[in-house]
Amino acid sequence: MDDFLRLSADTARFTYGAPRAFSFGDGGRLLWFLRSDGPTDAFDSLWVLDTTTGAATRLADPRELCPQPGPLPATERRLRERIRLVAAGIGSYALSGDGLRAVFALYGRLYEVSASGAGEPKEIPAAGPAFDPRPNADGSRTAYVSDDTLYVAPGGRVSPDDGARWGVAEFAAAEELDRARGHWWSPDGNTLLAARVDESALQRRYFTDPAHPEIPGEDVAYPEAGGPNADVQLWVVDAATGDRIRVDWDAGSYPYVSDAGWESETEILLTVQDRLQQNVLLLSADPATGRTRELSRTTHPQWVDPMLPGTPARLPDGRMLTSADTPPATTGGAPTGGAARALAVDGKLLTGDDVQVRRVIGIHEGSLLIEAALRDPSEQQVLLLDPATGERTALADGPGVHSALASAGTLLLTSADAGGYRRTVRTPDGREFAPADLSEPLPYRVAPVLERVTEHGVPTALVLPRGHVPGRRLPVLMDSYGGPGMQDVSAEPRRWQARQWWADQGFAVVTVDNRGTAYVSPAHTHAMYRGFSDVTLEDQVAALRALGARHPDLDLGRVGIRGWSYGGYLSALAVLRRPDVFHAAAAGAAPTDFRQYDTAYTERYLGLPQEHPEVYERDSLLADAPALTRPLLLTTGLADDNVHPSHTLRLSQALTDAGRPHRLLALPGVTHMTPGGTREKLMALELEFFREVLV
Repeated sequence: MDDFLRLSADTARFTYGAPRAFSFGDGGRLLWFLRSDGPTDAFDSLWVLDTTTGAATRLADPRELCPQPGPLPATERRLRERIRLVAAGIGSYALSGDGLRAVFALYGRLYEVSASGAGEPKEIPAAGPAFDPRPNADGSRTAYVSDDTLYVAPGGRVSPDDGARWGVAEFAAAEELDRARGHWWSPDGNTLLAARVDESALQRRYFTDPAHPEIPGEDVAYPEAGGPNADVQLWVVDAATGDRIRVDWDAGSYPYVSDAGWESETEILLTVQDRLQQNVLLLSADPATGRTRELSRTTHPQWVDPMLPGTPARLPDGRMLTSADTPPATTGGAPTGGAARALAVDGKLLTGDDVQVRRVIGIHEGSLLIEAALRDPSEQQVLLLDPATGERTALADGPGVHSALASAGTLLLTSADAGGYRRTVRTPDGREFAPADLSEPLPYRVAPVLERVTEHGVPTALVLPRGHVPGRRLPVLMDSYGGPGMQDVSAEPRRWQARQWWADQGFAVVTVDNRGTAYVSPAHTHAMYRGFSDVTLEDQVAALRALGARHPDLDLGRVGIRGWSYGGYLSALAVLRRPDVFHAAAAGAAPTDFRQYDTAYTERYLGLPQEHPEVYERDSLLADAPALTRPLLLTTGLADDNVHPSHTLRLSQALTDAGRPHRLLALPGVTHMTPGGTREKLMALELEFFREVLV
């Protein structure tokens, strides 16, 4: 690896040393966060910043608590994959209701610590390797999971021995529905709302390490498209007695629980979805009886876009806040879909076509605090939105990507642009602090050429070699994700570092957010409904040709394409179906047949395979194997529990059966996240491949 790749690997892509996982406590007086000691230190410690003084104190150092780190419990290791957490040490923490105490698990051991900093973290005796500890309101008791059983300390086991998993989020919730937890304390700290997950109907997927045949393999329950999902129930559990009351809703019609929690001691709010995610219900549950009633319903004929966190929700005045699309525009009398992702209060639109709402953070100074795009989809602003009038006030409005967190009038603003990252804490009395960032400065200041092209206004980005001399023709490297739920063309600076490196190797690097990707508009996102391959490939080709016409230095006779996950699918798809446009591909962790991918993701976009077999057949790559005429490098991690290695191996087998030469990298022990510098090592191998077959 060269200097850039080595630095990227050593710094976890320039993230080590950056503060993360912020939480406010004690009415905004305390700001808790995790951070390591520098740009090559992987081990996150727990810190707290006192906003009355600006002083930051380290409360827990994982190397002092566990000088000899042990293995992570399997449940935590898999959850870290779900939430894409690469840091070591303290992966997460949870605060007591008053925000004065935190608990965390460290290699299966359980600890609590006070914000006062008086005394070392105290280890809490646990029944076994502890996972996802949560303190109650005053910190007097901690709930945690061990071996899929829910415990309370002090106390003991509170879930029954009934063969189910208790207190955890199932695969679909953690990977696709943005719910990574499975138990919640009541405000009075005496009762738990707990998920019961029965995965007995699911098929098992198996993983072995061929490099170590003496080590037994692992298996996980996997919800495959068209097959059974986990049976998820919610129970109200008395922490002292273990007495239980089941929360009752039509789980047969609405099997997905995407959010849950206590609104008060007498009310639980939960958000449930039907299997195709066309109907999302906010329900109120009575913890004393388990009975529920519907508060709001959000519907969409294709799917309710899951990329709007913070909705549905009840406002302080009792009105209901939901997501909505602005009315569709029409072209030639035909509807083209909504122009903007919007907010509605009691069904009445609060925002219009000029605001693309992305997240509702909460209430700040009596208004809704939101993240939204006002100008270009590559940017994001932080706004205050009056829930009565819709009037907007910008809190962070400069070029770049801005985000926020707030509590009791104290605000944390994070801004990212080509110059890097800035985090500012603002107190109600006007003081400002900046939590120290010890991460490696970004090597490149990248200003990609951003353009909207084709009749669909597809966002694109072009990165050229530094010092490029106009008139010098460059081979093109397409580097896109292309799938739903993701945005590549963004002003967030870290994502351009590797692309600038690729450009400096002698490529014009092109990134395209084809229709189906997130954050442009509902119409743009929903264009992928009932089909991935056609829309994805059509837009990538059209955008490439449009950029080639605008930038004559792009040599469209030498086009390579690379990607990972859906981007790997796009790369393999490109050379299999459009060899006239794409001349070589490196496809990593590609879901080659979506009949073998998970339910919540796949069915949202493609429907049930039993009802739409032609859609799944059209989007599968296996039948295209005999058509391969271009160089193709396939890569898979043999420990990938998201896109199982069988996807890549089945395509390789089909290519072999058809007599089509290709290259295969099967990486023992490597997961979907490609940790520990694996991604950078693969980049070096891909560069060698493209130089051989393309340049």
